[in-house]
Amino acid sequence: MTSAAGAGSVAFDRSHTDDLIAFLQASPSPYHAVASAAQRLEKAGFRQVEETASWEGTAGGRYVIRGGALIAWYVPEGVTAATPFRIVGTHSDSPNLRVKPVPDTGSVGWRQVAVEIYGGVPLNTWLDRDLGVSGRLALRDGSTRLVQLDEALLRVPQLAIHLDRQVNDGMTLDKQRHLTPVWGLGRPTEGALIDYVARAADLQPDEVVGWDLMTHDVQPPSYLGRDRELLAAPRLDNLLSVHAATAALAAVASAPGAAELPFIPVIAAFDHEENGSESDTGAQGPLLGNVLERSVFARGGSLEDRARALAGTICLSSDMGHAVHPNYSERHEPGHHPMPNGGPILKVNVNNRYATNGVGRAVFAAACERAGVPWQSFVSNNSMPCGTTIGPITAARLGIATVDCGIAALSMHSARELCGADDPFLLAAALKAFLEG
Repeated sequence: MTSAAGAGSVAFDRSHTDDLIAFLQASPSPYHAVASAAQRLEKAGFRQVEETASWEGTAGGRYVIRGGALIAWYVPEGVTAATPFRIVGTHSDSPNLRVKPVPDTGSVGWRQVAVEIYGGVPLNTWLDRDLGVSGRLALRDGSTRLVQLDEALLRVPQLAIHLDRQVNDGMTLDKQRHLTPVWGLGRPTEGALIDYVARAADLQPDEVVGWDLMTHDVQPPSYLGRDRELLAAPRLDNLLSVHAATAALAAVASAPGAAELPFIPVIAAFDHEENGSESDTGAQGPLLGNVLERSVFARGGSLEDRARALAGTICLSSDMGHAVHPNYSERHEPGHHPMPNGGPILKVNVNNRYATNGVGRAVFAAACERAGVPWQSFVSNNSMPCGTTIGPITAARLGIATVDCGIAALSMHSARELCGADDPFLLAAALKAFLEG
């Protein structure tokens, strides 16, 4: 574990975690997450711009939403077309169960909903949980409508131990046969689910011609433990980072010295990170690069200015990481045991599963030091495979220096995850210091 000089001087603020809880409850899908982030940015003076419109190069905060992705940036007074960017990259999606195109199914007298597994899901964590439905509906007139049903509609029931006496010796779940949730009794009726969801959104079913719907655990986030020092919640990976980045950018843009910032602060919340980022809203797509380029051109810049701006740009890729697990400590690297409430983690992998190098470490350490925030290092056990993030993708696609960081947590990708209750604020403080330059 490593701490920045001056660590511990920051004052803890649980109101940030309280706001994170509200953010998580309002954001059961990527589409809701970016809408929730946009609401917070609007309060800080940002305004939405359409990709199909002509952009102005004047000072101020702006953001773009495309599906489940959001890019937001603040242009200070007096910057040039070649002014570099400071970017915090995150992602808005989380592993879950998503509704299939023909959802109404059933068996032996049960009504069920057909779902597809999204991302790397520990399947057993979705058993015996009360599930709601959320996402977006595509309407006949070309518009979309967000929908969020926080009622207990669905449940994936586990087989009773009486019918599987060896369940505690190792449970094997077939994704097709065993993960289909129930939502009632009787014969399945074609169109029943969409009919129900449409009416809940104050729509007529025939107005709905497409949908991107998913399940979410309706149990609300909560503080946990004797001293309420932990946070148990769904979608911490990676809405905690989206919330922290949004809070950091709003704070930077609202600060008295915002007009004199030496960089253009940016946040990027991509969709589809959990399945490779290969989409028009993912980190492998052109969205961020296009926004940065158009920002340069809107300020009267050229391709030369774009190249100069990106050459001086740094990105912090913020995503959840692994805290040392008390029951499986042998699966962690012996010299690196990140702990909850120990501050953000710097993620390192020499095979470029993370983008951090020594220079990036110095940038991250400096930001934590300015914020008075402790920080820790994470590296995988050599015998265990290492995950990856949008960091290497962003570095390779845009040719910009990138650093991977995050928060230490347990139960990553589960229906419900666990982190330190103070870490969300510590991460936001570090991200704010980074965006300030």
